[in-house]
Amino acid sequence: MKSSNNWYIIKTEKEQCEIVELDDNQVPENETYRGPFPSKEEAITRRIGLIRAGKCQPQI
Repeated sequence: MKSSNNWYIIKTEKEQCEIVELDDNQVPENETYRGPFPSKEEAITRRIGLIRAGKCQPQI
C-alpha cells in the first residue's frame, strides 16, 4: 500500500510561509504551521489567503 503525502504551510522566522510536502506519519518540526492539506493547490490557495490577511509575508 502506497503512503500518501500531505502538504503543510510553515511560517519561517522571516514571517514568510513556505509550502512543504511530508509523509502521512510526519509532522512539521516548526510549531507555527497550518495543515495538512490533501493537495499542493489547496495549500497554495490557503497561503495566498494568509498573505492577504497579513499573517504571512510574500516570498521575494
